[in-house]
Amino acid sequence: MTDILLATSYFLKFDPKQVQKMKPYAPLATLWMASLLREKGYTVAVFDAMLSDGEHKFEAILRERQPRAVVLFEDNFNFLSKMCLTRMRDAACTMIGMARAQDAFVIAAGSDVTDHPGLYLERGAHVAALGEGDHAVVDLLDLWRRDALSGMPAVSGLAYLVDGALTHSPKRVPERKPDVFPLPAWELLDAEGYRAAWTGARGYFSLNMATTRGCPFHCNWCAKPIWGQRYAMRTPANVAEELALLKRSIKPDHIWFADDIFGLRPQWVADFAREVATRDAAIPFMIQSRADLMTEQAVKALKLAGCDEVWIGAESGSQKILDAMDKGTSIEQIKTARHRLREAGIKACFFIQFGYPGETWDDIRLTFELIRECVPDNIGVSVSYPLPGTRFHDMVKAQLGDKTNWTDSDELAMMFRGTYQTPFYKKLHRVLHLHLDQLHGKAAPEFEAEYTELRRLERECRNEDPTVIVKDYAEPATPDLSKMWN
Repeated sequence: MTDILLATSYFLKFDPKQVQKMKPYAPLATLWMASLLREKGYTVAVFDAMLSDGEHKFEAILRERQPRAVVLFEDNFNFLSKMCLTRMRDAACTMIGMARAQDAFVIAAGSDVTDHPGLYLERGAHVAALGEGDHAVVDLLDLWRRDALSGMPAVSGLAYLVDGALTHSPKRVPERKPDVFPLPAWELLDAEGYRAAWTGARGYFSLNMATTRGCPFHCNWCAKPIWGQRYAMRTPANVAEELALLKRSIKPDHIWFADDIFGLRPQWVADFAREVATRDAAIPFMIQSRADLMTEQAVKALKLAGCDEVWIGAESGSQKILDAMDKGTSIEQIKTARHRLREAGIKACFFIQFGYPGETWDDIRLTFELIRECVPDNIGVSVSYPLPGTRFHDMVKAQLGDKTNWTDSDELAMMFRGTYQTPFYKKLHRVLHLHLDQLHGKAAPEFEAEYTELRRLERECRNEDPTVIVKDYAEPATPDLSKMWN
């Protein structure tokens, strides 16, 4: 019998776009939770839904392991978990029911749980751990192990039902010094299963790591249910030690640093490069960052540390739209970052977001111009997606009906009255990709016909009464990044 079965509910199989991409990543936050629980003396097993065939596989491991407690602990570092897709929510609730049927004590934690704890509690979870979750789950399980759950109100960061009413304990402050957590329990991962999936589809094997918990920037569409505006950075030595461990043990070909923003401080990146070199730990890696953080010092250090690809949240070629988003970056900074990365031999890729309120055809044309001038190595295109807890969501929530989440990550559905309706944005997604193919010298003979169709949809899909953003708050202050945490 196992003390604790940790589980996730993001099934790659249920997300057609991600099946096509076939870039599965390990449940990093879950493996971190596993190592912490084992350090506290619990026997732990992990059910990783990513490569699983479905909920019935979870039921099978329940019967095999007979856990006394089940903790549904989603990967807080993976954007797919943060999207709170309804198909995965349904899977999570099904799994909660299966665990309750086995008489297990059930805890749920993750982004969607933090946004909607009552939903998970009503479906059978005994307790919801809100926000970061790591320390709260340990404290809660220690009470449960001593048969002392009457003390639960004193454990911060929880939600539970009392006589059917949703009840919260005090809010918990996230961990400010993440080096206190032991390294993730990588030995519990089916590394060979991931290796086979990656090499079969991509010809190489990538693993994920994280150097930072949280993000201090103020993009008003970015959901932050776990850490809010707080951030905390691991020390460069701690990260380099994990990188060296993975290089020796699992031997991945590539690393994705899944931080919301990697390298908040250029000096941290320089120190990290030195620590990596000291341990001979370099593995080619990819990061997500911001244009304004791509200083000369940071780019030089990234190259020395092994970085080969940077994804920048460019979002738009229109300064008007960047300002409306509270992005805090400029078009010139995007261009400069692209130039510096190209000079360093590092791929520069852009995240592009269409459909933000107030965006017009002229703004979209400016985004095309940005792509033509910068010619990023790759792009990721999405539409504005209102998630709970964001200022953007507050601005449009009155327009949201029963549908408040996408079913899968390729849905691209507009859930509020944008300038245009969904078919236009789906076509725009395709046309921009075709345009980038042309800029890279790839044959895209269908571009002209697709662009003509886009212009037709631009006329036919206009909303008569599009949403207008009214910002009734002061411009956010630039974050103070002088410390390792805030």
